[in-house]
Amino acid sequence: MAKRKVESDTARRILDIAERLAQTRGFNAFSYADIAGALRITKASLHYHFPTKAKLGERLIERYKTSFEAALAHIDEASGDAGAQLRAYVAIYQNVLDSNRMCLCGMLSADHDTLPKAMKEGVRRFFDANEAWLVHALERGRAHGQLAFPGPPVEAARLIIAALEGAMLLARTYGEPSRLRSTSDRLLADLGVRATATLAAAS
Repeated sequence: MAKRKVESDTARRILDIAERLAQTRGFNAFSYADIAGALRITKASLHYHFPTKAKLGERLIERYKTSFEAALAHIDEASGDAGAQLRAYVAIYQNVLDSNRMCLCGMLSADHDTLPKAMKEGVRRFFDANEAWLVHALERGRAHGQLAFPGPPVEAARLIIAALEGAMLLARTYGEPSRLRSTSDRLLADLGVRATATLAAAS
């Protein structure tokens, strides 16, 4: 039992380092040697927990998606106001950027052509889950008169994701996190979200 606990902790530490490297450098820009050096363990130990980098990547995406969905569930529980929920959603992206990282799946999308099939599918599942959550929030918000936007909610949801991911890239390029904030503020204003619509849990 103790051995399994140690192994589980080692796997978690491997994933923590790999996630940071993928979010700051990109998936193809780090190796097992980078992780082993950071953790002061052997590459053999890495291969014991994750036989291939592809398997490591699959687990990274799965863990990131699970964490993101937990954050979305918390937003749902904290407020029923669609405007506040959308502000909390964009705050997730801002918090990631403020920690000098990028969205993991956004970074992986840049490496799409070189990713194994399972990782490509995992990235799509992540964005599918985000889109589904946004569609639900947008539908409910418009039905309750809290939001106003033309066209189907799915189009608005895709616009939100694309705008946030793109704004993160440009904010990083210019070294100006405020670019993401101004983009998200304008985006939400266009959806009819009041500037006072806040959610304490996301701050």
